[in-house]
Amino acid sequence: MKDQVLAAMVKAGKPVRPGDIAKELAVDSKDVSKAIDALKKEGKIHSPKRCFYAPV
Repeated sequence: MKDQVLAAMVKAGKPVRPGDIAKELAVDSKDVSKAIDALKKEGKIHSPKRCFYAPV
């Protein structure tokens, strides 16, 4: 799931919201949020503004 979320962020080319990623991947937004938390802890993504995430 983490790889899919990261790939979707890279593909978007701009900061995205978890709900947008969930729609694109056709998965539950809670699963996307868990993957985002894990990616944040690993330092692979950051939040340029509230509720938006982008790859580092």
